[in-house]
Amino acid sequence: MLPTSQHLELEQDGPWLTVWFNEPEKRNPLTNDRVEALIELCSALQTAPFRGVTFRGSGGIFCAGGDLKSFKTVFQGGATKDDVVALSLRAADLFDAVAALPQFTVMAVEGAVMAGGFGLACIGDMVIAAQGTKFSLSETRIGLTPAQIAPFVVARLGMPAARRMMLTGAMLDTDAAQAVGLVDQVTDDMDAALTAQHKKVLAAAPQALATIKRQLAALPFQTRDEQRQMAADTFADRMLSDEAREGISAFFDKRKPNWAGG
Repeated sequence: MLPTSQHLELEQDGPWLTVWFNEPEKRNPLTNDRVEALIELCSALQTAPFRGVTFRGSGGIFCAGGDLKSFKTVFQGGATKDDVVALSLRAADLFDAVAALPQFTVMAVEGAVMAGGFGLACIGDMVIAAQGTKFSLSETRIGLTPAQIAPFVVARLGMPAARRMMLTGAMLDTDAAQAVGLVDQVTDDMDAALTAQHKKVLAAAPQALATIKRQLAALPFQTRDEQRQMAADTFADRMLSDEAREGISAFFDKRKPNWAGG
């Protein structure tokens, strides 16, 4: 059972879940309440039977990042450095939670993808952008820094492009975002593009997908010996799994495996 929240709308289509940010009149900001709701949802998704998760903003707007009104309240309320550090670390909890999801994640971005919303997009396994979407890491333009999202932006774009984006706050269109590696696909029909992607993902064995996601997440922090050992251990576990037995049998039987509707 997934947690419910007034700050998100959840739409289930069989083994696929779409998570809607539902405050388009404010450009779907990452408010404190929405951050908490997303963290709670990601925790539940660790053991939920979904194969894929799409993150999408209602009203044709993905996410404009942090809630600037709450930032203003921080200034007026005399928040301490410890208060702001705690707020920042909670944002880190959100980005880590989304990155650790075992499901295939799609960021369906439209309209505005700014600041923390840009960082969230960088975490997706795939980013599909509607034609005309605008992207920016705008923090330095208002005296802030894209601090917690920086590792994810660098991992997605590489250091040179990430530096340019973070230091200048420049705006990218969809073609430029695709050229730097943020966007995987540009579309004029988001729903059709998502449906096509769902079909591709559902052909993959779910536990194999989750396992390689964990291995890829660990790679940058491992020594070469640790990489070799994790690869050997996880491959052996997969080789001896019921899922692999079914997949290899299906290959020789010339049929679809059971997870693909076989």
